[in-house]
Amino acid sequence: MKRQILWIAIFLAVVAVSSSAFAGDHEYVGAAKCKMCHKVQYASWEGTKHAKATETAKAGTDREWSADCAKCHATNASEDLAGVQCEACHGAGADFKKMSIMKDRESAVSNGLVIPTQATCDGCHTGEDHATKKVMADELGNKEAIHDFKNPPGE
Repeated sequence: MKRQILWIAIFLAVVAVSSSAFAGDHEYVGAAKCKMCHKVQYASWEGTKHAKATETAKAGTDREWSADCAKCHATNASEDLAGVQCEACHGAGADFKKMSIMKDRESAVSNGLVIPTQATCDGCHTGEDHATKKVMADELGNKEAIHDFKNPPGE
């Protein structure tokens, strides 16, 4: 009985910590806000499969669209942010979108900027069902999937 109470207490503590962490989540602004400073990257992204992910999934005939599909085929699992927009990989941008913050990488990261890694891609590209496994390093030059880079990974 004591062991059960201990596990319940641990579970509740984890839930409490998780809830407080999510309370401070950054807000999404949408790709149009990113476009203001990242015109080349935005124009390159617009033609990618990621940009059209919601539209493509809804038009597909092999499965019916559901809210569950939006987890990978829309940004923040919201059809209001259709497609895999900038923030799906780089994090919600409300707190790092200012030029004064973006010019300082450390400041941008501390304000929510995500520097994508393989783990970022693995969130959707699981290799299960229809989610094809992708190796980020192999895709960096794939203009059908990923935008032109202002600061290429590894530089």
